[in-house]
Amino acid sequence: MPNQEVAMLFVQEGNSPKTQWPLTKASHIIGRDTDSDIQIDERQVSRQHAEIAYTPQSYTIRDLGSKNGTFVNGQPVSQKAQPIRNGDEIGIALCAKLVFVAEDATAPIVMIPEQEPGIKMDLAAKRVWIMGQEVNPPLSLAQYNLLELLYNNAGNVVSRDDVVNVVWSEEEAEGVSEQAIDALARRLRERIAEIDSENKYVETVRGHGFRLNLAKNY
Repeated sequence: MPNQEVAMLFVQEGNSPKTQWPLTKASHIIGRDTDSDIQIDERQVSRQHAEIAYTPQSYTIRDLGSKNGTFVNGQPVSQKAQPIRNGDEIGIALCAKLVFVAEDATAPIVMIPEQEPGIKMDLAAKRVWIMGQEVNPPLSLAQYNLLELLYNNAGNVVSRDDVVNVVWSEEEAEGVSEQAIDALARRLRERIAEIDSENKYVETVRGHGFRLNLAKNY
């Protein structure tokens, strides 16, 4: 396997715990199972849906007998492995869209969001900037604690349990409802949207929790 850069799958559509999946093994299973190498949490996706494998010649993809099919650039994929190339769009059951990026092309793509983050925080001073403009009046304590948790885990999914443990006291935590968690996330989104309504920073990942997309969209 190449060891300086690795190929990646970028999630453009579909519920997934990550937006980027590095292809670091010889074989990766895409599926709905939580122990899948690349998890797509959609009802239409089979538990073990498709496989991406590395060969000395290329990466390949094959369908694993899924009910709703696997597609490359809109064309159905059979259970016989076929090559995939940089920029190919992989459809999983027509409800998820992944883009394959070859190892020699990942570095610049991965770096793009890091060039100009739309949200910046001074954790020591508890200050927040959106697109260079400081949030004023400041966020409420609960909103700030949620944003700080997401900021420290930017790009990754934070579970609802983690949100409760960080935002609410131990005494309050037992009575916190799903609606209260969603309401807090909604209020945080509204405060951010007062400055930047164009970009979706706080994303709800159904069945998992929340994810902060730190950089603005390009």
